[in-house]
Formats: sequence, structure tokens, C-alpha cells
Amino acid sequence: MKKRTVELVVISDVHLGTYGCHAKELLNYLNNIKPKMLILNGDIIDIWQFRKRYFPKSHLKVIKKIISFASKGTEVIYITGNHDEMLRKFSDTEIGDFKLVDKLVLELDEKKAWFFHGDVFDTSIQNAKWLAKLGGWGYDILILLNQLINWFLARMGKEKFSLSKKIKNSVKKAVKYINDFENVAAELAIDNEYNYVICGHIHQPQIREYKNKNGSCFYLNSGDWIENLTALEYQDKKWQLIRYENELVEATKEPSEEIEDLAINPETLITTIASFKKV
Repeated sequence: MKKRTVELVVISDVHLGTYGCHAKELLNYLNNIKPKMLILNGDIIDIWQFRKRYFPKSHLKVIKKIISFASKGTEVIYITGNHDEMLRKFSDTEIGDFKLVDKLVLELDEKKAWFFHGDVFDTSIQNAKWLAKLGGWGYDILILLNQLINWFLARMGKEKFSLSKKIKNSVKKAVKYINDFENVAAELAIDNEYNYVICGHIHQPQIREYKNKNGSCFYLNSGDWIENLTALEYQDKKWQLIRYENELVEATKEPSEEIEDLAINPETLITTIASFKKV
């Protein structure tokens, strides 16, 4: 199958190294596209919850695919998030077509786009990091429980559901946090005269126009690859929210290759990327 050429692709919150990560689905999506630019908007590798006993080859293949993009002409920009904040000490590293940054501003068809992960708005991370990390572990356990429940539901011929979404939507504080996050990001973008603000962090895929007395902008969120399996694509002056479909699973498969074990830490990641630098 011919791959789709896309001007710009944004993914975030993959959380490689956790049980909830849908690495196989993400790999299939990446195998179906040929992006000119790929923006990784934070929390791609979950260094917070990294455990040596759990980092499957499917997760390593995602890293290898991203590196392959950079080695074959795709401009790959990795924006750091809170779960991969250890990479921030390498900010502004540039190796061939790979760049590591904390935030990014691009001009897209004469419009300014502001990209950042979004954890700067999260007071629990800024003021009580241990509590945020504990929440991350709890979320991972919840996803594992949800997978077990959905397995039983599938066996009984019933529809799957998202336990965490149900909890989020039923808790008023969670709904208010998401709304506040979106509104603050959009208001800051308008104040700084950006046409688009593109975030991750809250795992809520979204494209919406925001207006206030000072102007308007579009708020976008690329969602995640834990529950929503979503990405943003920019093509022909338009943004589109892409939701992974099961039909993609067998659509395109890259040649199978053996992958060596890889200890995931910032130094190893940077060294690995450097080894793929184009001559």
C-alpha cells in the first residue's frame, strides 16, 4: 500500500515503557504515513515509570521507526514533557534532522503555531512532583485493570469501555481541570498573537476555536496512545484529528528486523539517534 504523504504530524503521550501504551497500533499508523515533519509533543518515553523488566520489542520498534524517519529526510522535533523531563538537560540538541527542544514556534502558511507539552500548567507537577508520579503509577494500574475488564467484555460479546474516561467525565474537578487547561493555553496564545496552540499532557484530543475580547485562535491537542490513539495532521492548510482504526493493523508492515536490547536513558537515546545521523 502506498504511504500517505503528510506535511506535518503531531503525536504525544505515547508513554513507551508502560503497560497501557499501544505501541503496535502506533507503529502501524507510522508505517502508513510519510511525514515531511514529525513533532513528538512530550511524554513519548515514560522515564518516570521506566522499569527494566518491561520494555517490549514493540516499544523499541517505535523508537527505531522514529529514528528511521529522521535518517530518511523527515524533520523530527522532540518536545520534552513531564514524564520525559530528564531529556530537558539535552534541550536544543540537534543531530541531523532530529531536534530536541522544550517548546517550538512554527510558521504554517503565514500563520504562527505554538507547540508545547502543557505540564507547565499543572500545579501538581510544579509543587508536588512526588504526588504527580504517584498518580502516574495509579493511572498505569487503572489502564491494566481496564484491559482486563475489556478482555472479559469482549469474551461475552459486549462493547468495550474506558474506565478512566468514565471516571474523568463523572468527576467535576477533572472536567473543570481540562476546560481550564484548554482556556488558559488558548488565552496565552491570543495574548502572544499565535494562530494555533498545540498541546498534549491531558490526553484529551481536541480541535476547537477559542475567542475572547482580544481575538481568537485554534486550540489543538493530539490526545494520546494509551486510550484515544490519536494524532494531529496538518495538510493543505487544514488541521485534522486522526483516530486510529483497526483497519490499519494489517495495512502496511515494515520488513521484520531483529532489535537488540536497549537500556532507555537520556544518554543512550541521544547516542542511538546520533548513530543514525545522515552522512
